[in-house]
Amino acid sequence: MLSELGACHRSATTLASPTLFFPSTNNTRPCRKPIRRGRTNLIMDVEESPWADSNQATSQGDAPPATGTSSNTAQAGSTSSPSAARPSRGPRRLVAQPTRLEAVEDPLGPLSASNDDDAGAAEARPPAPPQKEQLVMRTTMPPQQAQPRRPADPHRIDDDDDDLDAGSRGPRVPPPVDAALPSSNQSGQRPSVSVEQASKPTFHISVGDPVKIGDLTSSHIVYSVRTKTTSRAYKQPEFEVKRRYRDFLWLYNSLHGSNPGYVVPPPPDKQAVGRFDSNFVEARRAALEKMLNKITAHPTLQHDGDVKIFLESEAFNVDVKQKERRDPLPSESKGVLGSLGINVGGGSKFVEQDDWFHDRKVYLDALENQLRGLLKAMETMVGQRKMMAEAAGEFSASLHALSTVELSQSLSQPLDALSDLQLTIRDVYDRQAQQDVLTFGITIEEYIRLIGSVKQAFGQRQKGFYAWHSAESELQKKKATQDKLLRQGKSQQDRLHQMNGEVAEAEKKVHQARLLFEDMGRCMRAELDRFEREKVEDFKSGVETFLESAVEAQKELIEKWETFLMQLDAEDDASAFYKPPVYQTANKGTGDTAIDRARARMDEDSD
Repeated sequence: MLSELGACHRSATTLASPTLFFPSTNNTRPCRKPIRRGRTNLIMDVEESPWADSNQATSQGDAPPATGTSSNTAQAGSTSSPSAARPSRGPRRLVAQPTRLEAVEDPLGPLSASNDDDAGAAEARPPAPPQKEQLVMRTTMPPQQAQPRRPADPHRIDDDDDDLDAGSRGPRVPPPVDAALPSSNQSGQRPSVSVEQASKPTFHISVGDPVKIGDLTSSHIVYSVRTKTTSRAYKQPEFEVKRRYRDFLWLYNSLHGSNPGYVVPPPPDKQAVGRFDSNFVEARRAALEKMLNKITAHPTLQHDGDVKIFLESEAFNVDVKQKERRDPLPSESKGVLGSLGINVGGGSKFVEQDDWFHDRKVYLDALENQLRGLLKAMETMVGQRKMMAEAAGEFSASLHALSTVELSQSLSQPLDALSDLQLTIRDVYDRQAQQDVLTFGITIEEYIRLIGSVKQAFGQRQKGFYAWHSAESELQKKKATQDKLLRQGKSQQDRLHQMNGEVAEAEKKVHQARLLFEDMGRCMRAELDRFEREKVEDFKSGVETFLESAVEAQKELIEKWETFLMQLDAEDDASAFYKPPVYQTANKGTGDTAIDRARARMDEDSD
């Protein structure tokens, strides 16, 4: 039996299956350790044999030495007829792998005790140590089998040359990778800002480049509105559009109608005569610029959609028409209350119930009168400065005419210098008058218009009060009709259900009107406090600028007069106004002068 099993072991290379199961004898212990040879696992699972002991006994002495083919047949027959004494096992699944098996003489296995000649020869020579099978795997291609080099592919890394002489050049390094170029959309993105900066964006708006366009009947001035902002609501941080005066007026009316209770900075007033005068155009430009900066500095008005359309839209007229078609602006008589379906009637004269608002109205009336008086005095002073400038110009012309007819140089030159000084004085007076208008005068005019805007906010609050009481009176009428229907009993059930719905709708309108009136009151309190703070800052800045310009003008005049006096004092030295002519004599050689000739004649006479 052992020789038979040894023959089976020596012919293991002819088997197609990589796994062999050997039966065990009584004198051998089971071996469960798999023997690994290269990529092949030869598993000898020697357990209790699935063949019966009786079958082994009958075939132990009679079986001749088997060849490789007979051993395969015997093993296949033995595996197909298991012993009846043992319970049958489940079918074994043998998975064939495409591997190569090698015959290994292992003296430690159960086949070491063999009586055949082959077993004796195996005992005569020492067993060969097991060797690992050389795997046929190539990571590089030999030089004689190298393929021709293909065109360069940016997505393919060819490391054949690196593998050939890796020892000479050291460890491989990855190929260089080009830096990714920034895309165009990323370069145009603005840097991220904090949440606080995003909630409070900043605006810097300048109005300039007034240009007169149109013919004689439709001529008007167009201004360039340049905006720099940190708001994310706009496409670009800097942009520029063209606007005319009526566009500014549309912005004011739109903000005033959609934001009841807020004080909207108004544009300058219209002027029919002299609207193309340079001084008037400059004053209007400065007023429009200040209006836009105040609107964008307001925490609520800066987020209005009309402001975005005005500052950013390239097709302004088209966008305005689309907005009015989509969301028509309520008329001045109705406003927001009219859009809610609340009747805004005049009713009786409004009597203010809140003392705080009453005191503010009295204060604003007095402030408006004082500002109008100050503006009138300012205009008078500016007019007098312009008259002084004209007088200085006329005086300069007279002095220049006198200097041209005076024969004495010592008198004509001081007169001409005094004429130039008067021209400088004229320019200083003109510039100071213009600065007074653009610094202090524009502030006075702005707050006169702002007081008018505050009064319009008071008027909106008054309309809200009327709307509230009108809604309450309508509610009382509907409730009276409802009570009348309830007293009539079941005969008017349909009419009663309809009246119940009308009463609920009237109560809703009363609630909305009351909330709107209270919201306008709270909003106006905050707006009036803001008005007072800005008024102090603006007037303080205007007065400081007015005084600084006056001081600079007087310093310039003093410097000019001192220079003129220094020239008059230098007249005695004949260096300021009159310089006698200097005659340069030609260089003559020795003996060519009159003295030399006289000496020569004296020498001749002596001889």
